[in-house]
Amino acid sequence: MDSVVSSRRAPAPGWLVWVCLWIVYLVWGSTYLAIRVTVETLPPLFGMGVRFVVAGTLMYGWLFFRKGRDGMAVSRRQLVSCALVGAALLFGGNGMVAVAEQNVTSSLAALILGAIPLWVVVLRKLSGDRISWGTLAGVGAGFTGVAVLVVPRGASGGTQALAVGLMLVASLSWASGSFASGRLELPQNPFVSTSIQMILGGAVLLIAGALRGELVSLNAASFSRASLLALVYLIFVGSLLAFTAYTWLLQNAPLSKVSTYAYVNPVVAVFLGWSLLSEEITLGTLGGAVVIVASVAFIVRHESTPQPDRPRPLELAAERR
Repeated sequence: MDSVVSSRRAPAPGWLVWVCLWIVYLVWGSTYLAIRVTVETLPPLFGMGVRFVVAGTLMYGWLFFRKGRDGMAVSRRQLVSCALVGAALLFGGNGMVAVAEQNVTSSLAALILGAIPLWVVVLRKLSGDRISWGTLAGVGAGFTGVAVLVVPRGASGGTQALAVGLMLVASLSWASGSFASGRLELPQNPFVSTSIQMILGGAVLLIAGALRGELVSLNAASFSRASLLALVYLIFVGSLLAFTAYTWLLQNAPLSKVSTYAYVNPVVAVFLGWSLLSEEITLGTLGGAVVIVASVAFIVRHESTPQPDRPRPLELAAERR
């Protein structure tokens, strides 16, 4: 996504930048809690599939109305790229989180997914990017924090161990989709690209849900009002409002400031899970959280500091949570 602001564009009002930042901070931080409430009575892959197909269709329809057929034209290669990125982000990332949150707290999910920037650095290193020793040290510290959260729960076995494994897969899948999005040929307009990714990724979720047997046992009468309201919140606030704010920020604010969402969101998610769902925060969880959030904050700030021999700053793709 192009975050370069044209030199002819007047600087954005500072108050508007902060309004959009707080939308991203609070809304994306709250989506973990909303997912947890949604999957209490809705099948996870089906629920997330509906979320993204509806959100993507609404965004695409609005763009089509504004731009017309010619403005929405994409090549076959761009369409395939959107499908690959959408599947990695939404099925491999969001879908696995939804399945996992049937058995673990939203706070734990947010903290493990908070390690996504660490995986992005690993993928950059494997692809041949030059990574500073300071950044690598931050990654090592961050994964230590992840281990503090994961190992005790994984050792317990059962459904919780499986859920933790799914969240690790989700964080790596989201990082892979974010990493690939900067290297694949996607539509130039970020809104067009994202609307197509949401539609195609949502379709993959619905198909996966059907293969998992979710549609066979689907019973709309069992859906609680809280779950349905949480799904509506995810569609209109989580996927449409927050992403619009994020995309605007990429075009009107420094990337170093925009990237702060990466370590603010987990803090917001943990607070909301504790205050609204009475999720327990143990000393181990608190310790792992501090290490992960601190390491991600260090990496974002370190990578945002210009140096002659350093590659581009850490690129964090838009999190359509």
